[in-house]
Amino acid sequence: MTILISNDDGIHAPGLKALVQCLQDLDEVYVVAPDRERSATGHGITVHRPLRLEPVSLPDLKAKAWAVDGTPADCVKLAVEDLLPGPPTLVVAGINQGANLGTDVLYSGTVSAAIEGVINGCPALAVSLTSYGHHDFSTAAAVARQMVTRILEQGLPRGVLLNINVPAAKPRGTRITRLGHRRYVNIFHKRTDPRGRIYYWMAGEPLDVEENNDDTDVQAIKNNFISITPIQLDLTDYHSLNSLGHLLQLTAVENKSR
Repeated sequence: MTILISNDDGIHAPGLKALVQCLQDLDEVYVVAPDRERSATGHGITVHRPLRLEPVSLPDLKAKAWAVDGTPADCVKLAVEDLLPGPPTLVVAGINQGANLGTDVLYSGTVSAAIEGVINGCPALAVSLTSYGHHDFSTAAAVARQMVTRILEQGLPRGVLLNINVPAAKPRGTRITRLGHRRYVNIFHKRTDPRGRIYYWMAGEPLDVEENNDDTDVQAIKNNFISITPIQLDLTDYHSLNSLGHLLQLTAVENKSR
């Protein structure tokens, strides 16, 4: 059995090293991760230039590792298709520095690495520490190890991954949650380069918004609980399949009028 580890903070990120350290005695561990920070790259893949990689030594860690000049999804895709001796038993992404809650998962390179694992038929989970200033990954690593052990024993439903967020403070417990809605104040800093061309830096801060339901990942973390959210690949809104039939009728009318 093999475990594939990736992330979006880069191959030398402390969260990745903490993850390797806590899992390396469970199975044969491989690391394929971006050669630099690739946060908020979503599920982008590289198709308009070649991908380059190099072997990397991770001191004091028992893992064969490569750094790739691509996205987290590139890393997992390349690992599964070419670098590993066979399909990994499990794909683990993280430990991310910062939360991946609610709508964050649509932008997150960490979550996308786990999604790419599921696309390739592998059980997967993404693990995040919900703080940018707290650098003790021990609790998040312990949670990751516990969940990995259970998944290796019990498996996961096909097409489903787990998105795990761990608070920086001592957790009050664990909650199974659904995705909430994380709102941001986005700011674009407009500047001019020495050649007179305009460019922008984008920045943003999450709003501290109280959600109406306690079953979301956002509220769980706000209340200092570990959040475990099952996410599925199928984005179809099944409740709307029948109710949107009137759109087909409108389309038929439009076609007749042409």
